[in-house]
Amino acid sequence: MCIFCKIINNEIPSKKVYEDEDVLAILDISQANKGHTLVMPKKHYENILDIDNNIYLKVMEVAKKVALKQKQALNCEGINLLNNCGEVAGQSVMHFHVHLIPRNKEDEIKFQFKDNSNKFDLDEVLKMVKL
Repeated sequence: MCIFCKIINNEIPSKKVYEDEDVLAILDISQANKGHTLVMPKKHYENILDIDNNIYLKVMEVAKKVALKQKQALNCEGINLLNNCGEVAGQSVMHFHVHLIPRNKEDEIKFQFKDNSNKFDLDEVLKMVKL
């Protein structure tokens, strides 16, 4: 049983921000920034590729509610909504969850994307991934 399942089953204590029959939101113990919250389904799904669409939508509805509360209560200037899918992408707990990280200009958190546009033919990439 994963650590989030243990939290959901109240085997490990947590700071609950929100809870209903399908979704739990808790303060992240690491607090990348003040108010950093994790929103997850109560049923175990490994990642975004695995989660039931209806449950995914419920998780995202709760994430929006929590983000609105964070913005109002913490007076933050922005919020990162982040999901890591797979270990190589930074997923450390294999239970689908999204991070809500309140942000302000003066915080020291950096998410940077390097411009690799010269390495890829966008027309070829489009052919590969277009639905």
